[in-house]
Amino acid sequence: MNSRIIRTVTVTATYAALAAGRTAFTGEIGCPPANAGVVNFLGDDGADVAWIASEWHHFKDVDLSLFQIKGTVGDKVTINGTGGG
Repeated sequence: MNSRIIRTVTVTATYAALAAGRTAFTGEIGCPPANAGVVNFLGDDGADVAWIASEWHHFKDVDLSLFQIKGTVGDKVTINGTGGG
């Protein structure tokens, strides 16, 4: 059975994972419009991928623990979807 995943992650100045351990996920990851700056996601090539306020993307069957973010301290990333088996 899939479980609902709804959470807000607070951005820090250094990279941090969106989940502490392996977390299967399908749904939206986004940056709320109230964010003061960009949120940098660590790309697969090691480069920053900047997301602006109000940007969101849909993901299917990914592991949230593999997403690393940093940016303006106190900004948020929202996660809304389902996970599990």
